Amino acid sequence: MKVLLTGGAGFIGSHFCERLVANDYEVVILDNFNDYYDPGLKRKNIATLQGHPQVTLVEGDLLNGALLDELFEKHNFQILVHLAARAGVRPSLQQPLLYEKVNVQGTMELLERSKKYQLEKLVIASSSSVYGNNKKVPFSETDSVDHPISPYAATKKACELIASTYHHLYDLNITMLRFFTVYGPRQRPDMAIHKFTRLIAQGEEIPMYGDGSTRRDYTYIDDIVDGMYKSMVHCRGYNIYNLGESKTISLKDLIELIELNLGKKAKIKKLPMQPGDVETTYADIKKAKDEIEYNPQIDIEFGIEKFVEWFKANA
Repeated sequence: MKVLLTGGAGFIGSHFCERLVANDYEVVILDNFNDYYDPGLKRKNIATLQGHPQVTLVEGDLLNGALLDELFEKHNFQILVHLAARAGVRPSLQQPLLYEKVNVQGTMELLERSKKYQLEKLVIASSSSVYGNNKKVPFSETDSVDHPISPYAATKKACELIASTYHHLYDLNITMLRFFTVYGPRQRPDMAIHKFTRLIAQGEEIPMYGDGSTRRDYTYIDDIVDGMYKSMVHCRGYNIYNLGESKTISLKDLIELIELNLGKKAKIKKLPMQPGDVETTYADIKKAKDEIEYNPQIDIEFGIEKFVEWFKANA
């Protein structure tokens, strides 16, 4: 079977592409290698995949309708896995129109062609950020997500609604995945775990927003990839799934865990909470466990150990 994988040169996408190839799928990666972070890191992510007989890399943009038409016409895609997006909560406050255009219009461009070419399955990345400052924990897929607190979160919520509409109108099988802070080898350098590890290792100050009591549900990349693959296999109708570890750790304790594995103390610069940042993320994963057999295995202690090993080997 042939898969169109958007954002396939990114952190999550490159890992998922490896899983697809290992399971004998043909993959067309569509990635525009934008400069949100160093494009060279994305090229490094897929270095072992380039030239692979099952992988075709296309450098291009989601908003290039002519390119999408060409790809869908040329390749008999059965599956779309859509990960490409403008990422990050804080940058979306500075560039909300860009986030709306890439994330919402880009998704609609793909939905339109998936409808036309009658793709069998669509798996689309959403985000735990859609929950906003939800007071009920853990967060369940049935909770209201009507109050996002950043443009990024609002675009992800919009994509869920649009996808639901396309399922209703055109009977597309669509699964939306709400990722809870994914980390591991190749993590984006702007993400907290990678950023903190790098700055502590270099002896530089790390920014700690708030008093360190904010809590996150961090999910190791291997568990995310497994959940993605199972959601793709089980994709029927329209569904939303939380993919998280279903455990939380405070920012203060996370920093201490990184210090422990690096063997080096952090220099902490305390800063006020940032607009758009949520206080807690915490996934209820019962639905994913029951319906797609999602079963995360790697806790934050072992995950940080593995990440720091990778960081030291690649620093």
